[in-house]
Amino acid sequence: MPTALPVEPPGRDLLRDRTVVITAAAGSGIGGSLARRCLLEGARVVISDAHERRVHETADALGEEFGKRPLAVRCDVTDEEDVRNLLAASLGELDRIDVWMNNAGLGGNGLVTELTDEQWSKVLDVTLTGTFRCLRAVLPHMYERGAGTIVNNASVLGWRAQERQAHYAAAKAGVMALTRSAAMEAAEHGVRVNAVAPSLAMHPNLEKVTPPGLLEELKAAEAFGRGAEPWEVANVMVFLASDLSTYLTGEVVSVSSQHP
Repeated sequence: MPTALPVEPPGRDLLRDRTVVITAAAGSGIGGSLARRCLLEGARVVISDAHERRVHETADALGEEFGKRPLAVRCDVTDEEDVRNLLAASLGELDRIDVWMNNAGLGGNGLVTELTDEQWSKVLDVTLTGTFRCLRAVLPHMYERGAGTIVNNASVLGWRAQERQAHYAAAKAGVMALTRSAAMEAAEHGVRVNAVAPSLAMHPNLEKVTPPGLLEELKAAEAFGRGAEPWEVANVMVFLASDLSTYLTGEVVSVSSQHP
């Protein structure tokens, strides 16, 4: 039987006076919850997403809740110009960037023998190369300031085997390796780079992209008998961005209750 859902904890000012940029922050998934959590923790926030209407709807909802609407910027992380525009718009709004959260990713299902080059490349371009483009854009700004924190969103599938997930798993394993390598380069500049690896984060659209019966199977494999709420993943990402994790860099923190 699934355990009861926990109550989302209140903010504790973990990001007070910090400036935060979040990619893929539209809607009710991890990105939207992450934006809300950062605001609860006292941050000034810029949100972005490839879906312009949805990112503005998210910004409007956050503005209603918190009394100040975060800047919303359309950004497709597969487009270098979009990424550069996001950086410029964020600096124009925030003056500096203390935290950058790379949440953009794309999933899918397909056997290795049936995946097309286009399907493979699209998942890797959004999930892995998109993260790389954002790192390449923002790290020089953080290096110049001698401070900054980056949190990437990976997945336990970067470690675990699951059929029909070769392209997504390869991309997320790449995000893990990119996190570790970038962290080694960034350390001398006072910049930290970490990642989270969620196992199963629930959101309304998940059933639309998941084969029938798989969600139930995945939930049953978790110790709590349920998937994580998006805010439970967001909390760990905020921890990695905060001063509670100042000695952590190059780490990939699993947000999971499944232990094979």
